[in-house]
Order: sequence, then C-alpha cells, then structure tokens
Amino acid sequence: MALVLVAHDDGIATVTLNRPEAMNALSRALRSELAQAMRKLAVDESVRAIILTGAGDRAFTAGLDLKELGADTGNLGAANAEGADENPVRAIELCPQPVIGAINGVAITGGFEVALACDILIASTNARFADTHARVGILPGWGLSQKLSRIIGISRAKELSLTGNFLGAETACDWGLVNRVVSPGDLLPAAQGLARDIASIDPAMVRAYKKLIDEGFAMPFGDALAFEHRTTSAANRQVEAGDVEARRLSVMQRGREHAD
Repeated sequence: MALVLVAHDDGIATVTLNRPEAMNALSRALRSELAQAMRKLAVDESVRAIILTGAGDRAFTAGLDLKELGADTGNLGAANAEGADENPVRAIELCPQPVIGAINGVAITGGFEVALACDILIASTNARFADTHARVGILPGWGLSQKLSRIIGISRAKELSLTGNFLGAETACDWGLVNRVVSPGDLLPAAQGLARDIASIDPAMVRAYKKLIDEGFAMPFGDALAFEHRTTSAANRQVEAGDVEARRLSVMQRGREHAD
C-alpha cells in the first residue's frame, strides 16, 4: 500500500498521507515517499497548486513515528533534518507552487511542522494542533521553534511549545494560524476551490509572487522593501500594456461574476 497518494485534477495535485491506522505518523518510509512526491510535483509544470492532507478524519499527521524512533536512537537524526529523505518539510517549502494544507485532524509535533511548511492552511473542525517536543524530550529541527512565533506571536508560541497543550481549530483561526475553519465534509471542497482560484492565474506570475513573498519575509523589513523594489522594477519593465488591459478586463469580469 502506498504511504503517500497523489491525485491530479486539472492542474491541481492532491497529496494524501496514507497511514490512517497509525494516525498518518511520519515513519522513515512515509517521510521518504512524501519528500519524493513533493520534489516530483515541484518540477511538474502542469501542476499549478498542491493540496496536502491526511487520510481519515482523526489525523493530518501525528508527527514522527515515536515507536520507530524509540526502537533505535540512531533514528533521532530525523528530528534534526539530516538528509533530504529525512526532511519532507524542506521538500514542501521548496515547491514553487502554492501548497494548501487541508488539516483534517490532529497535527502534532513533527506533523505541526509539516503543516507550517504549507503556504495556506484550512482546518476542519476536527483539527487540533500541538507541539509536544518538550514533553517528548526532542528539540524541533524542521523550523517550528522559529516559524510559530512569527505567525501567532512569541507569547502564544511559548504557551503552546512549553506546555504541549492542544490548540483547537477555532482558536487557531482566531490566532491567525489557519485561514478558515470548515466542517469535515467541506474541507477538501474548500481547499479545491482555493486551489482552482490559484490555478486560474498565470502560473509564472504565481510562482514569482510566492517567491517574492517568501524571500522578503525572511529578511529584515527595510531589506525586504528594497528587495521588492529591485525585483519588481526589473520584472515590471517586461510587462506589455496590451497584456495589462486584457487582464484588467478579465479581473473586472470575474468581479462581476463573484458579486452575483
């Protein structure tokens, strides 16, 4: 049985973590398959947006497989992102296409880190997030300690990471961790609708804009503004006036359609 399922539909790839009997825990084999799947999608120019979710309604992913880690201390290197196959988070982050995380259940520790690698998060009412690194006795190596505070604020991040407490979907939305919360039955349709919206834009523009946001976000604010100016000045000089007019009319038509 494949541990990672990939389905394609009109420019949208849906990647499903497929160990529902183990709450989609990230075994070595699953990590490898996920990293390989994301790297393959990253170079597939027919793919304009990616949805990442988990099989079943209990778990997005419960994180690193603790039974596997506990059986051999040599497995602990996975928590420090040693090697490409050990670090699916990096493979997700390097995708030039936007990745939408459809969080169908719990996202715990390493699973929380996988969720944070996505560009946009939509949560089911079943979703819950927890950082149990401190309780397990392993420090995070896939970016959680730095990303979470930048998303929800340092005090809230410390509350989650230093208690290991669970964060429900609605509070996660209130704190800005997820974009919206929907019923379990509406989760994939909502993610697919968002993916279709993204896929309807010129893919080269989407990829360039995602890169602009991500690279600027990693810089101090003043440097990021200068970076935006350099990047967009060069890119916008290549734009033809006729192309702008055609796209303006398309935007206006789309606005009329969505207003109905």
